[in-house]
Amino acid sequence: MGKSESADSVDNYDLKLPYVLPFAQPLANKKLNKKLLKTVKKAAKAKHVKRGVKEVVKALRKGEKGLVIIAGDISPADVISHIPVLCEDNGVQYVFIPSKEDLGGAGGTKRPTSVIMIVPASDKKNDYKDSYDEISKEVQSL
Repeated sequence: MGKSESADSVDNYDLKLPYVLPFAQPLANKKLNKKLLKTVKKAAKAKHVKRGVKEVVKALRKGEKGLVIIAGDISPADVISHIPVLCEDNGVQYVFIPSKEDLGGAGGTKRPTSVIMIVPASDKKNDYKDSYDEISKEVQSL
């Protein structure tokens, strides 16, 4: 834990790749993974995130818009296998990253998190808007 956070997530990326589920597509590359985690951290600070399967599914069913980030190393896979389908049905972008530990850490919890949804609020000033838009374009191109 003593290492700097950016080095930590980069090292973790390669370590976690062998455990990623076969259906984890689109999978973020190393650079996008880093950007995603930074943006999640900023969004969590602004309290614009939904954490965990239950909260994200509820938000998707209500028709909330945003970006869903799913950890690709979840076991059993059934826990998250329905989320990409829900996202597609509701026209919400989603992307997989290799590590649930990284996702939980960026989301502001000490526990590993299987899925996080960034819900940008338009009424409040959000300081992660630029990085969110940039990520949104990159995810679209995957």
